[in-house]
Amino acid sequence: MTRAAKKLDLDPVTVRKARSLARKAGKPIVNIAKQHTTVSVERAVLRLAGLAGADSEGIPWVNRLADTVRADVGLEHGLALPVWDALVRGEAEDLSVLAQKAASGSVTFRLPEGRDAVRARTASRRAAAAGMKKVDARRKERDRLIKRHGDPEQRPWIYLIVATGDIYEDIPQAQAAARAGADIIAVIRSTGQSLLDYVPEGATREGFAGTYATQENFRLMRAALDESSRELGRYIRLTNYASGLCMPEIATLAGLQRLDMMLNDSMYGILFRDINPIRTFVDQRFSRQIHARAGIIINTGEDNYLTTADAVDAAHTVTVSQLLNEYFAKEAGLEDWQLGLGHAFEITPEIPDSFRMELAHAMLARQLFPDAPLKWMPPTRHMTGDVFRGYLLDGFFNLVGAMTGQGILLVGMMTEAVVTPWISDRDLALQNVRYVLGAAGKLHEDFHPAPDGFIANRARQVLGESIDLLERIVDDGLLNAIGDGTFGLMKRPQDAGRGLEGVARRSSQYYNPAIELLEDVASEQPRVPPLTSSDARKGVRR
Repeated sequence: MTRAAKKLDLDPVTVRKARSLARKAGKPIVNIAKQHTTVSVERAVLRLAGLAGADSEGIPWVNRLADTVRADVGLEHGLALPVWDALVRGEAEDLSVLAQKAASGSVTFRLPEGRDAVRARTASRRAAAAGMKKVDARRKERDRLIKRHGDPEQRPWIYLIVATGDIYEDIPQAQAAARAGADIIAVIRSTGQSLLDYVPEGATREGFAGTYATQENFRLMRAALDESSRELGRYIRLTNYASGLCMPEIATLAGLQRLDMMLNDSMYGILFRDINPIRTFVDQRFSRQIHARAGIIINTGEDNYLTTADAVDAAHTVTVSQLLNEYFAKEAGLEDWQLGLGHAFEITPEIPDSFRMELAHAMLARQLFPDAPLKWMPPTRHMTGDVFRGYLLDGFFNLVGAMTGQGILLVGMMTEAVVTPWISDRDLALQNVRYVLGAAGKLHEDFHPAPDGFIANRARQVLGESIDLLERIVDDGLLNAIGDGTFGLMKRPQDAGRGLEGVARRSSQYYNPAIELLEDVASEQPRVPPLTSSDARKGVRR
């Protein structure tokens, strides 16, 4: 990727300026995230400590316990001290019984002080550490399986969505897709789950246009794809969605069940689900810390901007978001190989030179992020009932992916605008990908745009517009930019949106053992960048 990424010959000073501006724009947001907590961040601690299950009404015990603690002592101190103080005092023998007592009103919580606070802190850290140990074990398990079965030989990895709504129907479809060449299976979530302020429990069969993200569904699909990995002799990756009001909890469950990739964008929930900006930025930081620890690759959602804004006029907003997503991700501990930054093939096909512009945008992303497994998204906005035209557009999309060395290629469906795809549709779409990658998979080795030609000039134009926008964001503040509709034409003020009531400013007594464990490890382990091809030629060793 690094060699192919140098073809545009962008000015390195300009690139450094873009990153510096992104850092300046993002730093105040990180500070806000460090000063606040949310109900989902706190419930994630309970899940990490092993609390699972739901009451007879389907409300998870983590919600029941969190709601009671919050009513008694508030959220601003965190849940850990009041909860483990109650356990140390003998109010219940474990978290499950404590949650049941809390729901029935038979226990009252307090904020412990002095020695009681020390004991509660110690007990909560021990419980969170046990959960973190499970996350670490699942990461090591993944490493062993990749070593045993191997990774796909080709790049980009082929990413295919399964979306029946029924986990027991998803499984055979996912396994069939893996046999047909898919390297990554994404189980798309049921419509509207991102707006639920709880994570459903158990295996589900009633999702609409997708399947609910639950711990049991994660476990079932992971086990099925492990079977496929053994059968096919290559490790099949599993993706789901850590977004919405329960982003931290879903990220935690993904780490516990060894998912490999998670949709996790810094602004998607704000822009496209009207979730409060502060809630989203607090939740995304914690969730990315979990992803970093679990060795999970994130997929960001810049492609969504181009479904509401024009893909030519708004191209620079995609680049700005990628730079912001990179800053937020690295601040949370993610490494380059975990940054599946998003972009998409969404320029109106009738525009002259649309294919050349798509090449320019894809090459710009590849050069700005040479060591990231970029996630290249197929056309959706301009798909119609003409499936033949759609199949051709998908072929052009696949060709751009091959010519620009993308890392993750989401398989486009010619029936995108007509129906939820059938297995036969997926098979035809995979044939399209296989043909293009087989016939032109190494075309990026030969393709060199003219230094001052259309493609190179378009890429420089977009980068210049990105810097102009970042300078305005630094001056005005990212929250104000989001409120003004800068991204995706969506105006989302910081004092509105879903989930705002679930945000609390941390008190001086706030304690979260999971954050402490995550940040302790991050501070103890120096970040060593991966070896590049340039390093290898110089004989650098680490």
